[in-house]
Amino acid sequence: MKSHQTVNPRHAFTLIELLVIISIIALVAALILPTAGLVKGLMRRKSVQAEMAQLETAIDRYKSTYGFYPPDSTTVYNNGSGINVPISQLYYELLGTTNTAAPNNSPVYQPLGGGPSLTAVQVANAFGVGGFINCSKSGADESTPQARNFLPDLKPERIGTVTVNGATISTLVTSIGGPDPDYKPLGVSGVNPWRYNSSHPTNNPGSYDLWIQLEFGAETNLICNWNKQRVQVNSPLP
Repeated sequence: MKSHQTVNPRHAFTLIELLVIISIIALVAALILPTAGLVKGLMRRKSVQAEMAQLETAIDRYKSTYGFYPPDSTTVYNNGSGINVPISQLYYELLGTTNTAAPNNSPVYQPLGGGPSLTAVQVANAFGVGGFINCSKSGADESTPQARNFLPDLKPERIGTVTVNGATISTLVTSIGGPDPDYKPLGVSGVNPWRYNSSHPTNNPGSYDLWIQLEFGAETNLICNWNKQRVQVNSPLP
């Protein structure tokens, strides 16, 4: 007797079935990708807001110590692309400096947080000021206040460098950059500085303005201390 086996033929997808599956996958991807982009953007903004809160705390501690807010600068940086970015000595005032020159010699400022030293001429050229207030003076007596670091937990990725009027200076930046790689306010991709105005703030009279711009392609967002929500602007601030 011959044995008979029943073989189930393999079922293959028809062209119509394949098109339906591809359409479903494309639809799901179209729904997920924008949501993922929104979540990523929200996480970036939350990160920058946390960084701003840390700067605000340091600035308030500085004021409690010296009786006034850290000074700002009228110097701007022009990267050749039509962008004039205000340059601030906030890094040096919040982290402190040491005047390493001998008495009666021209000052040489060394930041406590690291970075290149600056002569008095370089400080004047870069910031338009005669020196730093939060500074330990060489040879000073014990009654002279010593420089304090108001940002002891500052991470290296939040420090940027730029050359202004021949002086290589350090500046406070956001750790996430633009995040658009084409946004280069200091001429370097990923280096996005905090802007600071204490001499004539337009949004917080009697206090200070602190802000940063985040470029997401064609969208410009401000993270600022006069509005705790996301601010989308059509005309970027300096």
